[in-house]
Amino acid sequence: MGANTLYYGDNLDVLRQHVADESVDLTYLDPPFNSKATYNMLFREQDGTRAAAQFKAFTDTWKWDTASSRAYEDLVEAGGRVADVMRAFKTFMPASDMLAYLSMMAPRLEELHRVLKPTGSIYLHCDPTASHYLKLLMDAVFGLRAFRNEIVWKRTPFAGSSKARAEQLPKSHDTILFYSEGMEWTWQCPTLPYTEAYLKRFKWEDNDGRGPYRKTLLKTFSQETFKRLEAENRLIPPVKPGSKWSYKQYLLESPGQRQIDDVWTDINMLNPMAKERLHYPTQKPVRLLKRIILESSNPGDVILDPFCGCGTTIDATEQINRENPEKLPRRWIGIDITYLATNLIKCRLKDAFGDGCKYEVVGEPADLSSAAQLAEEDPYQFQWWALGLVAARPVEEKKGADKGIDGRLYFHDEPEGGETKQVIFSVKGGNLTVAHVRDLRGVLDRENAQIGLLISMEQPTKPMRAEAASAGFYESPGWKTKHPRLQLLTIEDLLAGKKVDRPPTRDERTFKKAERFKPTHLSGKALPFDEKQGV
Repeated sequence: MGANTLYYGDNLDVLRQHVADESVDLTYLDPPFNSKATYNMLFREQDGTRAAAQFKAFTDTWKWDTASSRAYEDLVEAGGRVADVMRAFKTFMPASDMLAYLSMMAPRLEELHRVLKPTGSIYLHCDPTASHYLKLLMDAVFGLRAFRNEIVWKRTPFAGSSKARAEQLPKSHDTILFYSEGMEWTWQCPTLPYTEAYLKRFKWEDNDGRGPYRKTLLKTFSQETFKRLEAENRLIPPVKPGSKWSYKQYLLESPGQRQIDDVWTDINMLNPMAKERLHYPTQKPVRLLKRIILESSNPGDVILDPFCGCGTTIDATEQINRENPEKLPRRWIGIDITYLATNLIKCRLKDAFGDGCKYEVVGEPADLSSAAQLAEEDPYQFQWWALGLVAARPVEEKKGADKGIDGRLYFHDEPEGGETKQVIFSVKGGNLTVAHVRDLRGVLDRENAQIGLLISMEQPTKPMRAEAASAGFYESPGWKTKHPRLQLLTIEDLLAGKKVDRPPTRDERTFKKAERFKPTHLSGKALPFDEKQGV
């Protein structure tokens, strides 16, 4: 592996085509799944006719359809332990959404097993709805001896509505399944500082320079140990005859850190007001990913996230690299199947690290031919990709309810306290007519937006340009500049570097701006940082 790489595409195809055998040191994956669905919903019968295409980014439900049925058949025909487990699953849950989920996960786990180094580790993040099934699948792929931990992440003090809490215990944790590829794996024992409650136990002090101590029972000891403690004035006689001796355990002699166990209660999920929050539904805290990366990788290692979503694994890796500039940087691979996610990741890295984050992007159209192919094969992905070229955010309304708006971009061009302005976008992959221009003009007036932009694969005709010109100009009150209210740009224009004609803006509101990373270094000299401390 060379440079950091962000892939757009189905992670199964990307893994097979681009990631070599035994090239990854650590994999973290948080595969999408609808944790709010009930078992009745998950196991309802399906007719097998649902389309495999994604209609909306962030959809986290897997359906039993022709694609998942075919995936199941391929797994069974391949034979082996995975086939045995899948046949058992189908006996238990025939033609269900859960079986679809496991059928789509199994080949991806097999590829993740292939690319993992002999000393590598994999962390699979899931919730109790599917964790028990996924553990059986992981056992089949990696082997029974590869299991290391079932980590319980208590993400919130409690969850659910008052009605739900009245019917069952609150659901407040996720499961992270930790497996290794071989019997020798990278491990940096993670620790945390002592708690205040523990430190309060050291409440005695003799003022002899050795600091506070606590009284610890001397359960078993040799005569040599007893004499040594006596000589060091550390013995504490029993309170009652026949009781055991105690000794003075000094805080100064303690390592200062306590080992983290498999129940993580010190990292909460992101609250709605957190600066780190990007409004991505399944976003995980950077602290959680930092802990995993630090405990199971070394400087210079390759970190893979095949369901990278909003890019928290990538962000955490980049932060660790900057907190340890004297060490080899960890490299990363991120994969996601939506352009909305990859566009969000690029914005996040730009906001957090400026131009200092170097990486390649693979899978995006680079010319008209590949853009036309995407428009034909997957109109929704084409739409999201095209909007990314102009830094616009796709609308989040349900399919068919977008009201003629495919994307929006908010901006400000007045002094502080001025009105929020917007550019609205319409994307057309083919069959462009003058009616599309008139429709966008109507939407522009209805929404009281400042600028409208029609993005198309085809070149606009003369009547289309005349219709756009008739919409007049938007005059910026802050800059005293004029900009066409209705603009037409082709994909060819955007690939050549053309931009929306709009005022300079003091605050562009596309995705929520990621928090700027603040390095823990002064004058180029690193401050003390313990890699074993997983926080």
